[in-house]
Amino acid sequence: MTHRLLLSYLSLTLLVLLCLEVPFGYVYASERMSRFSHTGRQGAVMLAEVLEENVEEDAASDVPQLAARFARGTDSHVIVVDRTGKVLTDSRGTLSTGTDLSADPDIAGALRNRSTTGTRQDPVLDGEALSVTMPGSSGTTVRCAVRVTYPLATVNQKIHDAWLVLAAAGVGVLAAVALIALALARWITRPVRALERATTQLANGTLTDPPATDLGPPELRRLASSFTHTASRLQHLLRAQEAFASEASHQLKTPLTSLRLRLENFEPYLDPRARGSLDEAVGEVERLGRMVQGLLALARLESSATTPEPTDLDTVVADRAAMWTAFAAEHLVDIAVLGPSVGQVWAIPGALEQIIDNLLSNALRISPPGSVITLAKTPVGEDPRAPADIALHVMDQGPGMSESERRRAFDRFWRAADAYHDGTGLGLPIVQQLTRAGGGDIALDAAPGGGLDAIVRLKTADTRRPPTAARARHDATPPARMG
Repeated sequence: MTHRLLLSYLSLTLLVLLCLEVPFGYVYASERMSRFSHTGRQGAVMLAEVLEENVEEDAASDVPQLAARFARGTDSHVIVVDRTGKVLTDSRGTLSTGTDLSADPDIAGALRNRSTTGTRQDPVLDGEALSVTMPGSSGTTVRCAVRVTYPLATVNQKIHDAWLVLAAAGVGVLAAVALIALALARWITRPVRALERATTQLANGTLTDPPATDLGPPELRRLASSFTHTASRLQHLLRAQEAFASEASHQLKTPLTSLRLRLENFEPYLDPRARGSLDEAVGEVERLGRMVQGLLALARLESSATTPEPTDLDTVVADRAAMWTAFAAEHLVDIAVLGPSVGQVWAIPGALEQIIDNLLSNALRISPPGSVITLAKTPVGEDPRAPADIALHVMDQGPGMSESERRRAFDRFWRAADAYHDGTGLGLPIVQQLTRAGGGDIALDAAPGGGLDAIVRLKTADTRRPPTAARARHDATPPARMG
């Protein structure tokens, strides 16, 4: 923002300088050239009058001397012709006496009693020159013509020097404005930078360095004050929500456990025909308990903050696969781990274990006997569905999901129509929150050959900085089962 303000100040100053200096430079150049032209015409008129008198009095022998004296005094080139256009004298000696110049337009015009002023390239003066051709006449009688060419190098140099002075002045003004604008921009943006730091801190969980409310313009001071008040209020609400989640976890667990035990105690006294309803009631209580745990886990994930840390994905995958292998064998299902070593990824502490446990639990419930659940690791750049990331695929050989079901699978409390009765519909949302907390994401796709492919995209930890910290923390309670 400082650079943008500085650029805007300098752009505005440059525009003002151009609007002032460019017209001034053109006016100065035009005025200098007009004055030079006027002076040259006056000199040529006076010379023509003097030479006309000498020609009229048959004193033509004095013409070369007068022309040479005028040329030396004005550093010009003088050519004088008689009434027929033949050269009487050339102050620089480039034309011999008697040379006919009557065909030259300016000489022909002067012989018809018309003066001519313009610029031309004069090889004698070695450059551009002001040419003034005047008739030496008395009334309508023209006795001679005078061509005087003045070098423009001097006046052009003065005009060039004037442009340099204007440019130097403009650069000086821009430098001064840049220094002032830089100080002003820093003063204006200092509270904005403080707000940016405070916003980052707040996004990471705790505002430890609130922005100062006595710096910068009044509007930014009021903004900093409002932000500090809002941040304090928000932190208070987050702490209250976190306290509620913690308290509710303990307060709800006891009555639900007690309710389940009381229902089970009814079993010896119930008619056998009512035991089916009792089992359903106990199952609903257990499902309610898991749902409460899932909701509290999501609340803690959304209200707490933990910075992602490098975690060895290969170790976690091997450990969880070993733990689930024995349980899967009871259901006649195998667990296979494929893919090369992929190294470390960013994840909040304990999140990878929960993610894999949830996905394996879900895959195992829908896998038919004799099938295989595959954990496949794909290195960076080799999976087009997870570019520049590490992808962990959890693939089963179950019935799979339709495209519309896969789109809704991460909605809270959503369960497929043929899902088991004890599902809560919170497992996949929790997995999604845990994955995003580490800077990754998760998607569902159809597995090759049938079944479901849960693709967990994780950021490789080969960079120094972790992904932007998300509001999440590992839940110490058992993972919610997916529905």
